Amino acid sequence: MKGFDYVKATTLEGACDFLVKNPATKLMVGGTDLLLRLKEKRIDPSFLLDLKGVPELKEISYDPRIGLSIGGAASLVDVIHHPLVKMHYSLLAEACHTVGSVQIRNRASVAGNICNASPLADSAPALLVYGAKIEIASAQGGRSVQIDKFFVGPGMTVLAFGEIVKKIILPPVPRKSFGVYLKHARRKAVDLSSVGVAVFGWQQDDKTFFRIALGAVAPTPIRALEAEKVLFDAVNFAEAVPLAAKAAREEARPIGDLRSSKEYRQEIVEVYVRRALDQVLEALS
Repeated sequence: MKGFDYVKATTLEGACDFLVKNPATKLMVGGTDLLLRLKEKRIDPSFLLDLKGVPELKEISYDPRIGLSIGGAASLVDVIHHPLVKMHYSLLAEACHTVGSVQIRNRASVAGNICNASPLADSAPALLVYGAKIEIASAQGGRSVQIDKFFVGPGMTVLAFGEIVKKIILPPVPRKSFGVYLKHARRKAVDLSSVGVAVFGWQQDDKTFFRIALGAVAPTPIRALEAEKVLFDAVNFAEAVPLAAKAAREEARPIGDLRSSKEYRQEIVEVYVRRALDQVLEALS
């Protein structure tokens, strides 16, 4: 491993300025993926800029009018145990709890999980069904990107060099709503997803709505829009749920690898979408 300088940022403005002056820099929050890449010599930075020392990036707050705000350096454990996350966004807490081990969750962040842009990222399907927005900061100013436009390919996001995820904002959820995250992996814990399924449902004006997102079955985490359409047009959910699950299976574009075959992933998508929909419908009834 080539030597590098470790720099700890204390302000967001200072971090953005440092990136402008030092292009051979990698950002670090938890470092759980970054350090592996360093050891494997897949990256060769001159500087590691640690964002954990920026107070505003570690904040988690909730406003009933705006929703949930998660700072770019807030750890998975902070999210999992935050009382307002558990109260209003329990699906996100569930998804974050499936990531790695306790030690990993103590270091890793939600922002880091999505910036790594792995198709397997457990937090991504949850953020997709909640309709999250990513607020991005840089020395040139700020911008916002919807989560469904954030991923552009395996390991790739819309972030340009010099940009930092400032916060993730989840809009307020309807009063009568419920979500489920189901993860399939080779082991029950400390393993990467073979398939991840998030389903969020809510009731409004005597109608039930759903969002469905899938992880580990396409180049990026995806919404199962055709499956959602089946449910939107449904008259009888007992008949529509199996059809929606089949539609989700058809929308999935998995590969086969050491964790699972393509065909097995497709089967699990159908089973887990049906199972998650049944759980959400039961909770809303």
